[in-house]
Amino acid sequence: MYESFYNLRAKPFRLSPDPRFLFRSAAHGKALAYLRYGLQAGEGFVLITGGVGTGKTTLARLVLSRINKSRIIPVGLVSSQLESEDMLRLVAATLGLAHQGLPKSTLLRNIEAFLMARAREGKRVLLLVDEVQNLSMGAMEELRMLSNFQVGDKALLQIFLLGQDEFRPMLQSRGMEQLRQRIIASFHLDPLTRDEVREYITHRLGICGWQDDPHFSDDIFDRVFEYSMGVPRKINKLCDRLLLHGAIEELHVIDLQDVDRVIEEELQEAHAVNASGTMGAEDCVAGEQGNAASERGQPLRVENTISNDDRRLLALERKVEQLERIIQNDRKDLHKAIRTISMMGHDHGAVQEFLRELETVDKS
Repeated sequence: MYESFYNLRAKPFRLSPDPRFLFRSAAHGKALAYLRYGLQAGEGFVLITGGVGTGKTTLARLVLSRINKSRIIPVGLVSSQLESEDMLRLVAATLGLAHQGLPKSTLLRNIEAFLMARAREGKRVLLLVDEVQNLSMGAMEELRMLSNFQVGDKALLQIFLLGQDEFRPMLQSRGMEQLRQRIIASFHLDPLTRDEVREYITHRLGICGWQDDPHFSDDIFDRVFEYSMGVPRKINKLCDRLLLHGAIEELHVIDLQDVDRVIEEELQEAHAVNASGTMGAEDCVAGEQGNAASERGQPLRVENTISNDDRRLLALERKVEQLERIIQNDRKDLHKAIRTISMMGHDHGAVQEFLRELETVDKS
């Protein structure tokens, strides 16, 4: 809808990962370097972790989109709560192999035969496993065992692991020592910094042909950072709604008041959803993370327990600011009206006295 109003070639803030829009922040640049190093090494595991929505999948897709497909066969899977044999079945299915009803030994033979056949063709297989924090210890051990397949000194399979923050303490547990030894590169992806948020927003807009329409006032970027905490997915969600708001209101300049209005709408919707007993996707993720941490005997992450309070406080602060602006505007209008009455010949002394009293109230 807003693309045509602002003459954009596409939606700049889509939530789905798209490597065309990758913004190379300092952290994202380092993560890319680690992934490329892993590709050159051609063996072992490469691990990228980060919070929900920080851009792990987008990074991996960019790397995969640029590899030489004649030498490397990329295959990807998104993990869920899998046990060991479930993992083998999923890998086999991802490779296009028979998997239903087969015993573990047959699954392993079929996977090894597939990898050997690709090696004879001068190729190797790269397996990308997303949401790795959901895997059981048994499933992780099966991945490690698959990485053992090799011909001579060349590995037949390389594995990239993408996971959320809680995977790192999992990795330090006693049963994961052999897997840790196979990790040749590891990086944790942090959210964007305050300065990077502005660059991120203008970068994505520029890819879609943005010509400073709408124009963004300088003070909105700090607000977007404060609300999103620098998480790209949250920035995308907010800015997408902000552009929709701008198009509906036919705005060609978007200022702080517009951002506050959209933030307030989001907070009200989230509050309504929570009040109805239905959690949104991010709330569900937070709940699952908390349960998983609890089951592993780890402390719950503090930010999951206070984030709703922070949001309500932010909403109240924005509401107070909006009310203050409304009051100031109303007082200006009242001053103008009173002066107009005075010029029309009404009791000048009474009007002047009222104006002095009003100014006294304003100063207080």
